This record gives sequence, C-alpha cells and structure tokens, in this order.
Amino acid sequence: MRTRSSTVRCSSVSARMADAPAGIDLRQLLLTLQQQGGSDCHLKLGRPPMLRVHGDLVPVAHPPLTVADLKGIADQVMAPRHRKEFEEVRDVDFAISLQGVGRFRVNAFQQRGSLAFAIRAVRAEVGSIAALNLPPVLNTIALRTRGLVLVTGVTGSGKSTALAAMIHQVNANRAVNIITIEDPIEYWHQDRKACVSQREIGVDAVSFAQALRRVLRQDPDVIMIGEIRDLETLEVAMKAADTGHLVFSTLHTMDAAHTIERLLSFYPPDQQANVRFHLASTLQAVVSLRLVPRSDRPGRVPACEVLINSAAVADNMRDPSKALEIPRLIREGTVQYGMQSFDQSLRHWQTQGVISYETALRHATNPGEYALAAQGIAGASDTSWDQLSQDVR
Repeated sequence: MRTRSSTVRCSSVSARMADAPAGIDLRQLLLTLQQQGGSDCHLKLGRPPMLRVHGDLVPVAHPPLTVADLKGIADQVMAPRHRKEFEEVRDVDFAISLQGVGRFRVNAFQQRGSLAFAIRAVRAEVGSIAALNLPPVLNTIALRTRGLVLVTGVTGSGKSTALAAMIHQVNANRAVNIITIEDPIEYWHQDRKACVSQREIGVDAVSFAQALRRVLRQDPDVIMIGEIRDLETLEVAMKAADTGHLVFSTLHTMDAAHTIERLLSFYPPDQQANVRFHLASTLQAVVSLRLVPRSDRPGRVPACEVLINSAAVADNMRDPSKALEIPRLIREGTVQYGMQSFDQSLRHWQTQGVISYETALRHATNPGEYALAAQGIAGASDTSWDQLSQDVR
C-alpha cells in the first residue's frame, strides 16, 4: 500500500541536516549521486550505500549502515507527518529539495523489521523529446487534442521523464489549461503558452480519488495523472478522454500488448467486451520504454515501442471475437503512422553505433528475428525494417 506524499522544502531539510549528529553525510552522498550521473540511491541496514549509475548498482566506500545511521537519515528528511504515515503503513512517499544539490523522490519503507530508503534523483530541467532521444512521433502524439495517451515501462525505465517531456511539448505549443495530479510532484513546469496547475497528493489534495473526482470541475483541457493504480483512476481517465480532454498517464507494463491486457484486467470478464469498444474510441497511443546501456560512452538510451490507435488497431481492440494482434499491427503501421517496435528501436541505435549488437540482442523482444534482420534477412512482406534509414529511435 502506498500512502500520501508531500514535498519537503530545501530550507527545512537543510536545517535538519545542519542539526543532525555526526554520521552519514546524506547531502554529500546525494551530491555524489548527481555528479556521477546516477539515478537512485539505496540505503538499508548492514550494507554500505548503493548508487545506481547507468543502470548498475555500485557500492559507496562507506561502512555498512547501522540503525543509528538510518534513524539519522529519517530525522533529516522525514517531517512529522511522514513519520505518522510510516508508523501506520510502514511505507511513505515524499520529495525533498536540497539547495545546491537537486530534487529527489524518496520512498521510506520497512524491510526485515528495519528502516530503508530508496531515493531517486529528479532532473532540475524538463528535457525536450529530442534531447531525451525519444522518437520524434511523440511530438505529434503530445499535441493531440483529445484521448488517452499512456507511457509504460518497468520501474526506472524513464516513464516520468518522458511524460514530463510530452507535457513540456504541450506547454510550449498550446494555449490550454493543464492539470496534473502527482504523488509526488517530480518535475516543476513553469507556465509558457499553457497554464499549468500541479497538484501533489498529501499537500494539494487528500488522495488520488478525491483529486480525480473534482478535476473535471477545474476546466482542464489536458490532464496528467501520475499513475493508473486502480479501476477508479482508470474510469476517470477514460471518461475525461471520452469527453474531449487529452489525458496522459503511466502504467507499470512491459509493452503495448501487455498494457491493453492490463487495462482490460481491471474489469470482470463479462464487462470486457464493452471496455474494448470504449478503449478503441478513447486510446490515442501507448509509448513503452526500456533503458539500454550505451557502448559508445557511459550512459543509457531509451528503446521505445510506439503504438498509435489507427483504424486497424481500433478494429482489433473493438472486436471481442478477435485476439489482440498488437505486435503485427505495430509492424504494419510503421510507414504510415510512425509506429515502431522495440526491436526496430534497438536496431536504430545499433546501426548508429550507440549500442552493441550483443546489447541489442539481449534486450530484443524477439532475439531470433532480430538476429536475422541484423543479417539483412526479413520476411518478404515485412517492410518495417526499411524505416531504419529514417529517424526511428
């Protein structure tokens, strides 16, 4: 169970750090994380701090953490309301900002009876779609005027970053009202052409359910929901998309096919035929992400699968007598609609010299087909690989 979250301002956190007794220097640890280009910091009893750098966990040169160390960290970053929530459910989310270091999303949780922390670095600036090496078609998707757009992937695959880039694209190009509901707020959006109001659970709203029930009364054109976690959230998202709003959200699913199956699984079997029809009319696109290690220099690049809800995709979703054929429809929609599979994206990065063949093969959805395509062998009717000469990412 996840609880409410809130943002801790840098002044209050810095003051608690200054008053903290000698022990682990959390500020320096998080500064090191930023300097090394890392994404996460893991703190648990009996192990030194671990930093995730370019996808790999690396131990810090520090003695194993003690109960006193972890209590000291809690004293520095957790406000009284966080402690109360943690005592109730043994798990709490919040965000902190440290002046001169950066902004971080924190999850405090209990494991084996002891306190632990997972701390994620959040980029100060919202990157553009191009700067993040995401497919150019996402610019077009972001500027749709209605419907549901889902960004999916496993934890740490770049969903929040990609979603922020798409909101940035809307903000820069459309004079609309954007409402975001987040837990916690990760990226701050300054008003540009759009008016952006960001609501954080625990600070600006009591719960997702409460915020979602009233979001349509706030005159939104675009709604961003941090994550679809339950049926109630999905129902509001689909209702808003069906009534002329553009809705962005995320799901923890591996690819487009699993995303649609996951959406259907929220409903009992006797309702799924109606849900398929509804989804076929509201879904605009599914963007699925995997971060892949680079071979040309340290870092990772996003392998990206893109499903656009074309007429053929909508027909497939609408008909309950048909099995979902999403991978085939993505291949067939490459040229006309700009869809792409994970394997196409991997092949693009390989041919550009950004990732190695071995890495591409290891992350491919269909390694056997990928190996054949890399050798120039593909089915006669499969023209999707021809797009590799264009700007597919």
